[in-house]
Amino acid sequence: MPLTEVYLGLGSNTERERHLCAGLDALAGFLVGMTCSAVFESQPVGIKSGPFFNLVVAAKTDLPLMELSRRLKLIEADNGRYAPDRKGLPLDIDVLFYGDLKGDFEFLTLPRAEILKNAFVLWPLSLMAPDKVHPVVGKTLAQMWAEAQIDQVLAPVAFEWRGVQLTPAEMLGRSV
Repeated sequence: MPLTEVYLGLGSNTERERHLCAGLDALAGFLVGMTCSAVFESQPVGIKSGPFFNLVVAAKTDLPLMELSRRLKLIEADNGRYAPDRKGLPLDIDVLFYGDLKGDFEFLTLPRAEILKNAFVLWPLSLMAPDKVHPVVGKTLAQMWAEAQIDQVLAPVAFEWRGVQLTPAEMLGRSV
């Protein structure tokens, strides 16, 4: 199977560094050419909890969409996402884009609607792939971020994975 470009959104509000690093380690085991955005701290959206750390991953995969989704659910489960006694949201991994697919695929709608609604998805996407055109909206991610009217507080945070700082120093201290 040919390689498909994918963008994934990751978030955690419980032991944030530990769970995000565990998720990234697991993804690196089967994704090709994985790159990570800066990491952002955001207030929760839609749930009552502590603040989240969020980032976006770009990579390529030879997995069909539903197999990729199944593996993401297993990684979430390994990090306590579905534990009956869990506190907060240890790890959430969402498929944002899978190639240029658009539409409903079993329990997934692509591109993911949160791209248009959440700064913690759109800002890192716009930094990673500013020229990528959203297949439904028809605008680049950079254009979408510049025009976004999203009322959310979001700040880049220092974050290291495998000895690499994911958030550039010049971004620290900025927020929207």
